[in-house]
Amino acid sequence: MIFDKLKKIDIVFDSPELDCPPVFSSGDVVSGKVVLELSAESKVESLKLHAEGFAKVYWTESRSAGSSTAYTQNYSDEVEYLNRREVLLQADNGELTVLSAGRHEYPFSFQLPEETLVTSFEGKHGSIRYWVKVKLHRPWATVKKIKKEFTVIEPIDINTPSLLAPQAGTKDKMARIWYRNCGQVSITAKIDRKGYTPGEVIPVFAEFDNSTSRSVVPKAYITQTQTFIARGTMKQKRAVVATLCGDIVGARRRETWHGRAIKIPPAGPSILQCRVIKVEYMLRVCVDVPGTSKLSLELPLVMGTIPLHPFGSRTSSVSSQYSVNMEWLRMAIPEQPEPPPDYSSIVSDEDAVQNSTAVQPEEDLSGVLQRSLLAYVQEFRLRPPPVYSEVDPNPQPITMRPRCMTC
Repeated sequence: MIFDKLKKIDIVFDSPELDCPPVFSSGDVVSGKVVLELSAESKVESLKLHAEGFAKVYWTESRSAGSSTAYTQNYSDEVEYLNRREVLLQADNGELTVLSAGRHEYPFSFQLPEETLVTSFEGKHGSIRYWVKVKLHRPWATVKKIKKEFTVIEPIDINTPSLLAPQAGTKDKMARIWYRNCGQVSITAKIDRKGYTPGEVIPVFAEFDNSTSRSVVPKAYITQTQTFIARGTMKQKRAVVATLCGDIVGARRRETWHGRAIKIPPAGPSILQCRVIKVEYMLRVCVDVPGTSKLSLELPLVMGTIPLHPFGSRTSSVSSQYSVNMEWLRMAIPEQPEPPPDYSSIVSDEDAVQNSTAVQPEEDLSGVLQRSLLAYVQEFRLRPPPVYSEVDPNPQPITMRPRCMTC
């Protein structure tokens, strides 16, 4: 049978390293070859290639239309980022092409759009994927199809003024016992900049003023929020990716963090330019306030791909810098003594009420951080750069306003 003559069809991307899959960004040339292996002479009508890239979201929600009527509401949307077609083999006069037995290779090459693409991503309610699909047409035989995905990373350079700007804030809350005020708890926190890369350490400068009669425990978390958008409706998943626990602050005492370190684990870059999918990060500094909900202060973070280089050359290209960053593929996630807490355990009751209308509770993603880095990439299709750690040797303490120490 004709079908049996095809032993193998495969797509092989050109890669500078055999053990490392290629990674591309806007404007790059994607090249490779389609490999056919035939056991006998075979006639072929055409061999065609189609490259595509989409961001897609989809989820369902149950609705009630009465006491005995329920229905399911579907939400979906998509954005196209890539659509390229190429004919690899086809006779000009429409006749069949006769291929001899053995191995045949057909090279292909196409350029990704110059406009900004979006980083590859895989989530529960949506994905951003890029792939090459090949179809082999033969007379009196079914069309043979093969598809292979490739990864796109849009570089985020944290060496920009907006991402180098310090982030700071102050928040306070009154503690209550049986409807009686028993003092105030306040948080003042600052970080050196907004942009970081995975593997870096964030020095947290903070002051916790506990004017109550009970002890409190300050904590800090790095959280990731995945937002899926369709038809004006949002679906969100939140997870804690790193934690920092401070010392107990006794009653009517004050605790200061002079650059307490919280390390960023391997995590995907922020996705901020996609219409239907966003991935955002936050540093949350919080304490449990006696008799009321948590006091929480949020400082925005952007997870980049090009690390801080204050003394390096700014003239090198993004592609050359990113080629160095591909060393992360050989890394493994460092062991953690315990998994991060569930996101719901660190948000205040007020935050939970505000989010309840747009966000449904989702399972914690912290378990992902216990697997190997390659498994993490396959799950989220987010490609972080290598471990990079730099702490300011001369941190500048923040100025704290005085607090009343009486209850």
